[in-house]
Amino acid sequence: MKPICVCLFAFVALAVAEKYTDRYDNINLDDVLSNRRLLVPYLKCILDEGKCSADGKELKAHLTEALHNDCQKCTENQKKGTGRVLSHIINKEAEYWEKLKTKYDPENNYAAKYENEYKQ
Repeated sequence: MKPICVCLFAFVALAVAEKYTDRYDNINLDDVLSNRRLLVPYLKCILDEGKCSADGKELKAHLTEALHNDCQKCTENQKKGTGRVLSHIINKEAEYWEKLKTKYDPENNYAAKYENEYKQ
């Protein structure tokens, strides 16, 4: 019985470890998206055009992987937030959206999907 419990515990621990950290899940996205003074530094961080805060570094570290695997390691809160952020950038920050596509999706493998889903 003990080996089964140990294996089950190890499996659960591995499954939990497969998610990105939820340390920054409580950032108020409305505050960031409604204030360019807060938003632009994040955008510049992930574009290698400016300094990165701790949460900006975390975002940048996982951005490419999340793009390639459709955010499979994201928490539910991160998935919802990603949609809100993408919608905002696509619809209200076209210049930055173009820069992000150039940097993270030069072959246009993913951007069209997000544009179809979030463009208003």
